[in-house]
Amino acid sequence: MLQRSGILSRSEGCHDDGLVLGARARLFRTAHITMNTSAFHSPTPSSRYHGSDPDQAEISASISVQFQHRVLFTEDVFAPNNFVLREVLSTAPSAEPSRVVVFLDQGVVDTQPDLVQRLRHYFQQHRDRMTVVTQPVTVPGGELAKNDPRVLSNILDALHSAHVCRRSFVLAVGGGAVLDVVGLAAALTHRGVRLVRLPSTTLAQCDAGVGVKNGVNAFGTKNTLGCYAVPWAVINDAHLLTSLSDRDWRAGLAEMVKVALLKDASYFRLLESASGAVAARNIHAMSRLIHRSAELHVQHIAASGDPFEIDEARPLDFGHWSAHRLEELTAFRLNHGEAVAAGVALDCVLSETIAGLPHADVTRILSCLSRLGLPIYAAEMADLDGLLAGLEEFREHLGGDLRITLLRRVGSPTTVKRIDAGEVEKAVDLLSIASQRQVRATA
Repeated sequence: MLQRSGILSRSEGCHDDGLVLGARARLFRTAHITMNTSAFHSPTPSSRYHGSDPDQAEISASISVQFQHRVLFTEDVFAPNNFVLREVLSTAPSAEPSRVVVFLDQGVVDTQPDLVQRLRHYFQQHRDRMTVVTQPVTVPGGELAKNDPRVLSNILDALHSAHVCRRSFVLAVGGGAVLDVVGLAAALTHRGVRLVRLPSTTLAQCDAGVGVKNGVNAFGTKNTLGCYAVPWAVINDAHLLTSLSDRDWRAGLAEMVKVALLKDASYFRLLESASGAVAARNIHAMSRLIHRSAELHVQHIAASGDPFEIDEARPLDFGHWSAHRLEELTAFRLNHGEAVAAGVALDCVLSETIAGLPHADVTRILSCLSRLGLPIYAAEMADLDGLLAGLEEFREHLGGDLRITLLRRVGSPTTVKRIDAGEVEKAVDLLSIASQRQVRATA
């Protein structure tokens, strides 16, 4: 059982299109997830015996847990007069100041050298409501954070040394990989410490940071170890995006295209027309695109009936069976967004063959990805055996039978149970040719 309610809160500085301009302005959507963990719906525990043997008995009860999943939008979260973070970290007015442990993505620290000083000043200004109990801890950025088990171990050590309790807060500032590993550590500590995410990349703000997953890579496979845990809050700060490289600025667009293809044809049309604004690094245009993607992801988590992905099908992983494999095949030369773009391109070509996606739509999608500065092909895709290993890894990750999401139309997904190697080989060849044509056209 799952229930959802949406709350849209606006204050001065917000426009109707969801673009936040003011430092204190915030737009947030809350989703309440109620999950029934048993097939039995008795309001009180019930007992029954099997046959005539009193030693064979069973007790069952229905358990419902409600979560509030909040994504807040603001600009310059560490400005002293911005109260968004203060309100998120504050407990009851009569309580002692909230205890907070801060983890910072090293990449963010490198590109925003005043970040630590601004953070300390912010907490000093609001020391009546919250206090940092240790020096901010830096965490290696990128996939290294998830590949090296020492990173998780060091975070757990820091939380233990800080003597956090279940009412303490973990504040994680960084890209998706850092949020994943810090989130896993927070979920493991005391079986769950309050986690507040401040995603620092377009990809994390539109997708990874607004979800309910945490994890690390292990045994040569993406996200083998992890858990589902709803964060205390997510705060998307547009200011954190201003120091991104052009490559990281574009990376999140792949996940936006993905969710648009699955959920919202009008959003896809908006992305098709956004290449100029993206190239010009228009922060307001990017914020608008991020807002819609985050909204669609939260809606799916809250309304799909499967927030923790217990079912076999996982539609939000469209394009990801090959994307995760491509990251490994390229030794992470491709970042996650670039791998997702190539994976989405592959699944769109397969959708034409298997699910009847019109060729004109495939052409539109490939063109959109390219205009947004994203790849539709990588040379490593020619390693067919290596690429196809991603299907089995994906099936094992799902559990049970293979379920792959493809498209019938833009905004209309379907699920298939089988993809043939020959179909993948043909699709890869077509993408190679299309990629070469696009390179010649832009030369």
